[in-house]
Amino acid sequence: MSSLVTPGSKGEAIGRLVLAGFVVSLLPLLPFGAYLAYPFFILTTWFHEMGHGLTAALLGQSFERLVLLPNGSGYAEYLVRGEASRLVQAAIAIGGPLAPSVVGSALIVASAHPRSWRWTLWAMVAAILASTIIWVRSATGWWALPIAAAVLGLVAWRASAGFQRFTLQFLGLTAAWSVFGAWRYFLTEQVVIDGQAQLSDTGAIAAVLLLPYWVWAGVILITSAAMFVFSLRYALADSRRGPPPRKLPANVLQFKRR
Repeated sequence: MSSLVTPGSKGEAIGRLVLAGFVVSLLPLLPFGAYLAYPFFILTTWFHEMGHGLTAALLGQSFERLVLLPNGSGYAEYLVRGEASRLVQAAIAIGGPLAPSVVGSALIVASAHPRSWRWTLWAMVAAILASTIIWVRSATGWWALPIAAAVLGLVAWRASAGFQRFTLQFLGLTAAWSVFGAWRYFLTEQVVIDGQAQLSDTGAIAAVLLLPYWVWAGVILITSAAMFVFSLRYALADSRRGPPPRKLPANVLQFKRR
């Protein structure tokens, strides 16, 4: 029985991405699917809060700790010096919402390069474990993040190349989609996290810059969409996948070069 798509073709690449998208969308609806997906959806919160914390650290501020809550939300605590400019404060606030899109797009781009699949997964494992040791200060983070790291490490170590690529695409789509799934949060000026009322990320940006919070929500969503589209176009580009393997007649002997 012949394959419906040619190995290495654009059809195969699109099919894999569509499959990853279906898994991202449908897994929580399946029996026990929410439990299986939970560590990976915790990762999207981890991307977001690490975005805040690392942006603060890169801008010369102090990243104190990261807390992940059982309901999947979380927060990053960082100290901003009194002399920090409004642009620094705004950059830290926007660093969280954009982080999942940046990481997700990078993972989708990496899925277009076979030599990077294994090393990208190992880099993810190292980043998760390092952050857990250095910054994470909650029970949910201490068990969910190591489980996610263990699964990714197992995929990097033992899984087939095709499954490694699928894993990168699954993580990339999960991260990128989490931004669009949080559109209500971005269109809210104040939220309650862990029982405390505080400004949302867009509310925090609006508090230090001139434009209202809903304008910054639009900026975040449009920028995220642009990164997502670019990464998909990059991953599906014919010039990077190379030509599909030539199909030889059945009566032609084929030898594999070692």
